[in-house]
Amino acid sequence: MFTKFLIHLLIAFSLTAAVGYFLLPLLKKLKARQVEREEGPESHKKKTGTPTMGGIMFLVVFVVMTAYEAELYRASIPVIVGTLGFGAVGFIDDYIKVVMKRNLGLRAWQKLLLQIIVSLAVIYSVSTFTEVGFDMLIPFSSLITPDGAGIYVNAGIFTIPFLVFVFLGTTNGSNFTDGLDGLLSSVTVVIAVFIAIISSSLAINITMSAAVMTGALLGFLVYNHHPAKVFMGDTGSLALGGFAASSMIMLKMPIFLIFMGVIYFAEVLSVIIQVLYFKATGGKRFFKMAPIHHHFELLGWSEVKVVTVFTLVTLAGCILTLVLM
Repeated sequence: MFTKFLIHLLIAFSLTAAVGYFLLPLLKKLKARQVEREEGPESHKKKTGTPTMGGIMFLVVFVVMTAYEAELYRASIPVIVGTLGFGAVGFIDDYIKVVMKRNLGLRAWQKLLLQIIVSLAVIYSVSTFTEVGFDMLIPFSSLITPDGAGIYVNAGIFTIPFLVFVFLGTTNGSNFTDGLDGLLSSVTVVIAVFIAIISSSLAINITMSAAVMTGALLGFLVYNHHPAKVFMGDTGSLALGGFAASSMIMLKMPIFLIFMGVIYFAEVLSVIIQVLYFKATGGKRFFKMAPIHHHFELLGWSEVKVVTVFTLVTLAGCILTLVLM
């Protein structure tokens, strides 16, 4: 299994790096360039003009490689649907903003509606193409059951709204995380590796799709590490959220995203706290800036330090997930 994992990882890495070599000039030609927000950190102003929509690199490689083996690894089908579906929503938003030069992109209600539709499509694909079902492992329950197998529950009529909420929370969390060079890529590499480990231990075969995502993200980091030559855009950030949520649903562990995706949820929670506190206090700010990675930047942390610490926090969350299993 490890040999197959490594082969898939290396192929995905090589293909993504190769796709990037040809895609970067095309993105520059299309003038698909990042425009930093005026209220962002002053140090980010120099990033203006950097090509974006680079998520296409790893999204294409992931979909092609996993779809090629989908008949052999049918459990990967919902993961493909989630990753590609949310990536498509992000691509539409990016295309409107950076190519058509309409700064607002998709309207909020349009984006939300499309995300809900993709969420429902993934849920449908789970029930249609797999026999996994929708039972969910409860955190900490393995510590109190005699055999250590844990307690699984089914939310019944609340299953669909709960899973849609999981998708919306995870994809928007990953979207907020994508604010520093290499941050979301690094965090999600760790998540993908642990998804592969858990998949192997549970005999739910999405190990190879996790291997492909790991390699593809490492290939993308060739161009996305600090100082970034390209940003992934919503195309990539929403796709990664879709990948993480779909994978954890297939593992019957969506609740564990609180631990494995701790950075995703810290980012989105920081935005919610900032907005609510701002309104409640008449203009005061709880954080120096939200999402929370900007708060640490304004405390004097370098981008590399923030990425390193956030990646290590993700690693700790993933290890905790394994312990709680």
